[in-house]
Amino acid sequence: MKIEKSYQIGPNDRVPFNNKVDYCVGTGRMGLALQREYFEQLKLVQKYIGFKHIRGHGLFHDDMAIYREGFNWRTGEVTYRDYCFTYLDFVMDSYREVGLKPFLELGFMPGRLASSENRVFVWGGHTCPPKDYALWNDLVKATLRHLIERYGADEAVTYPIEVWNEPNLPGFWEKADMQAYFKLFDETFAAVKEVDPRFKVGGPAVCGGSDELWISKFMDHCEAKGIELDFVTRHHYTTEQPDRSGHYVYQELMDPEAGFANLKTTRDIIDSHERYKGLPIHITEFNTSYSPDNPIHDTNRNAAFLCHQLSRLGDVNESYSYWTFGDIFEENGVPFAPFHGGFGLVANGCIPKPTFWSFAFFKKLVGGECVHRSDDAVIVKDGDVYKGVLWNANRKREGRELSLGFTLPAEGELCLITKTVDEKSCNPLKLWHDLGEPRSLSTEQKELLQSAAYPAVSSQRLCADGSANLKFELDEFAVKYFELRPAHLTPDRGFSYERAEQLG
Repeated sequence: MKIEKSYQIGPNDRVPFNNKVDYCVGTGRMGLALQREYFEQLKLVQKYIGFKHIRGHGLFHDDMAIYREGFNWRTGEVTYRDYCFTYLDFVMDSYREVGLKPFLELGFMPGRLASSENRVFVWGGHTCPPKDYALWNDLVKATLRHLIERYGADEAVTYPIEVWNEPNLPGFWEKADMQAYFKLFDETFAAVKEVDPRFKVGGPAVCGGSDELWISKFMDHCEAKGIELDFVTRHHYTTEQPDRSGHYVYQELMDPEAGFANLKTTRDIIDSHERYKGLPIHITEFNTSYSPDNPIHDTNRNAAFLCHQLSRLGDVNESYSYWTFGDIFEENGVPFAPFHGGFGLVANGCIPKPTFWSFAFFKKLVGGECVHRSDDAVIVKDGDVYKGVLWNANRKREGRELSLGFTLPAEGELCLITKTVDEKSCNPLKLWHDLGEPRSLSTEQKELLQSAAYPAVSSQRLCADGSANLKFELDEFAVKYFELRPAHLTPDRGFSYERAEQLG
């Protein structure tokens, strides 16, 4: 099945496009940032994409060792309470080294402050209210004051603060108790603003299912309490119910229009409150599957589907944070193989997945004026250069080929550069499968997979007299980036490309 489309772009065409692809990215729990492989993956992501913020769980988890209590081992009596910021400093300094600010998710509960044994993940994050709100508030204030002391108030207050994660799920918040979460939010909001009212604070960080109810009740609560909320947060995943097989989960992609419609309900609920109309919405997690063991994350199908998401998520949201940048991630335990369906843009071994390039390509559009946006392409004009991302997305494999034609205003000698990510040219998952799916990569295998994980680059020279006609062929699940730029020949004396290549 082949589909052909053509578009005419005029010299004055401008299209709304809020491209916040680089605002934030997710990470596994914060303590993982102390690992070497984690940091190598993060450096690779920052080199090609360059996110501004990073958000993850576990700021107050016991492996970060921030909250400390001393006690008499005979009586169990607490003899002192203190805070240790050694690991927090290591993590924050490493983030700053690669140009990142934290998007601070306040959670989970330190073990010594937990009011119950409600936990989540194999690493046992405590997901319950504090046994003493005064102690929780002091912890929050002490942590923020430490960040201010270390990095300066003007810097620290640029770190957005989110209260908790997915309290509408009983695993993440005991009994999914809405009123208990509202108390946590109220107490935490007041504690943060006491440190410095310039801090931006939001919630409720809910996932789908009960999101409309929770966001509506949350807005009602904040309005009734007179809370000057700074932003609202929620999550966004786009797969159907899971089917588990061994260590893995398989899910069908959902209709993207249903997902966009669901996101619009959040905007409508917020705007129905006059006090909060227009309040920013941050999607602090999004991906296709919400499972860290779904092989779709490693595929070209994922890359193409998410291009469509990236083209539209900014319509009603201030930002959208991909969950996650890399595959050092342990919610279900340490993964068994380099390709295991992890959330990350990068597979273990610093191997970029196809979706990595979806983000890298959209990052190249940042700063340009959008001249075209459709269900299969976004094109911007950046000075005298056109930049575009094209994709052939489909929920299921149907053998769908796509031919896209564009007529652009252009003049003179030009160079067209294309970078292609498809199942033939940039598909490390297939190579790994063909190698026998080795669980532990040799140095040679890792280098081979890394070399197969980069786009195919091609170029050609054009000459335009008022317009340039471009045509692109995309196989199913392909993603393609192009640049059309002026390129006047300036050959060295005596050099002939044609003679060198025996072209004439």
